[in-house]
Amino acid sequence: MKIKLILFVLFTFFFIEPASAQPTGMLPAVKVITAPDGSQEYSVTLQILILMTLLTFLPAIVIMMTSFIRISVVFAILRQALGLQQTPSNQILVGLTLFLSLFIMAPVLERVYDEAVQPYMNEELSSTQAIEMAKGPFRNFMLAQVRENDLLMFADMAEVSFENNDYSAAPFTVLVPAFITSELKTAFQIGFLVFIPFLVIDLVIASILMAMGMMMLSPMIVSLPFKIMLFVLIDGWALIVGTLANSFG
Repeated sequence: MKIKLILFVLFTFFFIEPASAQPTGMLPAVKVITAPDGSQEYSVTLQILILMTLLTFLPAIVIMMTSFIRISVVFAILRQALGLQQTPSNQILVGLTLFLSLFIMAPVLERVYDEAVQPYMNEELSSTQAIEMAKGPFRNFMLAQVRENDLLMFADMAEVSFENNDYSAAPFTVLVPAFITSELKTAFQIGFLVFIPFLVIDLVIASILMAMGMMMLSPMIVSLPFKIMLFVLIDGWALIVGTLANSFG
């Protein structure tokens, strides 16, 4: 909060001139320009201010509008199924999730760069038009993964209707929460399938220990090396990563 206040004061000091040096009601560095066709364009200073403000939402965008959710949840369930509380560490799992998300989202990001960023840098599109163009690839990605029931549920709550079941015009306020809900459901379904083999090993080890009368020995300690050995023999990391990547195809 203090940092935002300091930035606001500095912005006011450097970019807003005294009233005697400018026309009444006009700020030279902060203004909205109306084009002949009726569209509006913001001054460069105001665009930079808006961009810096939007950067605070970048983590939420990365987490909630990409493949990050599904991958991170599956990795967390996998670590729990193996019985390893801190191995791999959170930093390793988050880093792997980020790079795997970047790999999966590469076609989407390339489209955003070709259709929005590059034309904007060449001054072929205004900032507003570039933002609208950038929404398209992300919208198509989320629509390909979202479940129809989840999308209709949020659409009903927001009182949004779709003509001829055309969901391409779904607003982001409806599409994003529906996408998040769908991703969580898919992640738990994959996590369930991942958990079952390790649960079977735990049950078998527990039954053997009970039959041998070794009730004081924790089954988790005995089953851990067997679960790790199984995971290594089936090349578990490649299998999990490949399955997650193909699940977005």
